[in-house]
Amino acid sequence: MLKIHNSLSRKKERFIPIEPGKVRMYVCGMTVYDYCHLGHARVMVVFDMVVRWLRASDYEVTYVRNITDIDDKIIKRAGENGESIRALTDRFIAAMHEDADALGVQRPDHEPRATEYVLPMQKLIDELMGHGLAYRADNEDVCFAVRKFEGYGKLSGKSLDELRAGERVEVAGGKQDPLDFVLWKHARADEPEEVKWASPWGAGRPGWHIECSAMSSELLGAQFDIHGGGADLQFPHHENEIAQSEGAHQCSFVNYWMHNGFVRVDDEKMSKSLGNFFTIRDVLKEYAPEVVRFFILRAHYRSPLNYSDAHLVDARNALSRLYTALRNVPPAPLPVVDWSSPMAARFKLAMDDDFNTAEALSVLFDLAADANRRQSAEASGLLKELGGVLGLLEQDPTAFLQGGAESAGDDSALVNARIEARIAAKKARNFAEADRIRAELLAEGIALEDTAQGTIWRRA
Repeated sequence: MLKIHNSLSRKKERFIPIEPGKVRMYVCGMTVYDYCHLGHARVMVVFDMVVRWLRASDYEVTYVRNITDIDDKIIKRAGENGESIRALTDRFIAAMHEDADALGVQRPDHEPRATEYVLPMQKLIDELMGHGLAYRADNEDVCFAVRKFEGYGKLSGKSLDELRAGERVEVAGGKQDPLDFVLWKHARADEPEEVKWASPWGAGRPGWHIECSAMSSELLGAQFDIHGGGADLQFPHHENEIAQSEGAHQCSFVNYWMHNGFVRVDDEKMSKSLGNFFTIRDVLKEYAPEVVRFFILRAHYRSPLNYSDAHLVDARNALSRLYTALRNVPPAPLPVVDWSSPMAARFKLAMDDDFNTAEALSVLFDLAADANRRQSAEASGLLKELGGVLGLLEQDPTAFLQGGAESAGDDSALVNARIEARIAAKKARNFAEADRIRAELLAEGIALEDTAQGTIWRRA
């Protein structure tokens, strides 16, 4: 029985989909004006894991992850670069796909661009105006009237009284209340024509929050099962989504809200201003993509994720232990997982407990130990199969163990030549030379293992 920690209720709840056997899920995606960073990597990998487990649990999943391809940052960056907004966003969408593919993230079923859903956004705004929840401000923006929506703050736990500090600030842009937020931005003369759409309220473009409400309802319906995203989106973005969607459709919006924890770097918040900001591409220059995926899944999705070289090296060594078991004990083919078997049942129990990948991975290490101890092809086969459920252990073991970061060249021929030199030294009883070669290789990150089948190597 799957249980999910629901950010709305702040407790674990039994998962009961709206339509039996089917799950509709929406996750807030990227704003595409730059390369994806580690925080984006965590969102992509976490919800890829969620979808994989739902499908492994025999649910039919419709997964939507949007792309924000119009906002202030995009307009500013395109202007700085002297390129069109479409050229900028196309370039960074392609880069995002490259990063996601490298991390083993499967493409969502739908990946809508905000610019393709402007008319549904306008329809939603019109419905909100019809319900008395939106108004045209003095500066011609259209704003949402927060105080007119009963229950605002139920997701974040913030009450209107707690938000009153904003009332001491001058109301900007002709808003009726400082808590109100923009649904439609009127066009400015200095903005490019490609960010101006005709509307009943004059030329302009959508505000950020309305995008997700419109795209999710168009693709999944007015009410759906799961909405996910990073913890930083809980307020105000997701709070505003609830207000817009429930205000327009007059029904409950989402049954289960999921938020993954923050990424920290050496126990500090990741920030460009602190100089500890890493793009996915930065990290993949040093570490193999599967190591990064394993590192992300090693922590429970709701807990903080602390990035450091030490933690990545430890993740690489841990993943190598699993691949070593698969190399040493070739897995028996496993057409289907018997979820009633003890190890598989433990794995399922962990994943059904709010997607506890940390505990599920401990099952993989127990299987690796069992495979090595008993030379069991069946244990190795189950290890490979359960790893695959998490998007792990799908490479050839030797290729992984002898591979490095994305930037590492193929030096296997040179390594093998030095292994042959070591073998020759041992045959000549020149053990000092053999030891020197082993130590030299280890210093270069190459570990040797002498087996009955000969000497094999892996990156340490």
